[in-house]
Amino acid sequence: MELDYRLDGPDNAPVLVLSNSLGTLWNSWDGQFSEWRKYYRVLRYQTRGHGDSPSGETPFTLAQLGQDVVALLDHLNIARAHFCGISLGGLTGLWLNRYAASRIDRLVVANTAARIGQRDAWLARAAQVREQGLGALAASAPQRWFTQEYIEQRPGIVENFIDQLEQLSPQGYAACCEALASADLRNELEEMSRPLLVIAGEQDPVTTVEDAQRIVSQCAQSQLVTLPASHLSNVECSVPFCQHVLKFLNE
Repeated sequence: MELDYRLDGPDNAPVLVLSNSLGTLWNSWDGQFSEWRKYYRVLRYQTRGHGDSPSGETPFTLAQLGQDVVALLDHLNIARAHFCGISLGGLTGLWLNRYAASRIDRLVVANTAARIGQRDAWLARAAQVREQGLGALAASAPQRWFTQEYIEQRPGIVENFIDQLEQLSPQGYAACCEALASADLRNELEEMSRPLLVIAGEQDPVTTVEDAQRIVSQCAQSQLVTLPASHLSNVECSVPFCQHVLKFLNE
């Protein structure tokens, strides 16, 4: 699997991998990228089925999404890296913490859960998107991704995210939904060993503060930060998100 990626920052700096939410691209990290690249080689990539990254053979699984990251590190001759992922990207990070811990230094997972949503709901969404495209889903995305206050205050940013979602591959998006349908790490949290920062949005209806608390209660070396945001906390609270991650990576 040849993922579309970008590697930016000082040549000798530690590597920080960024992994996106379902339905977003690497520009979702624009609020942090310019600051993080001062101190890290920032490796951004498009998840399978997003942007210019192909879906490959479908269906695929969470394990394959995690293995994509390992393969990308291998391709770039990177032995170990920090990792920061949000939503689906955060769940990918939890998989890495469990199954590829030797490749990860410190790990940040935001707006995620060991089990996101319900199997039947993901399969229904995948079927809807394959049949109808992403238009109807995009229309309801702002209420899942952002607080009402942010929607009213930053309509241009919200509109850009929705436009981008509508332009994604329906087949690639649906395949990621199917991967989420089978993804469940709830019984594996106690096996995760890398230092872990969990960030939750206080108004996130998708992955709740309670979901984040469950991760922290079972994972060694973990800590929790909450932000006054909905599901895309790195967009809605870009500055504090950036600062919390830098502080954690420098501990």
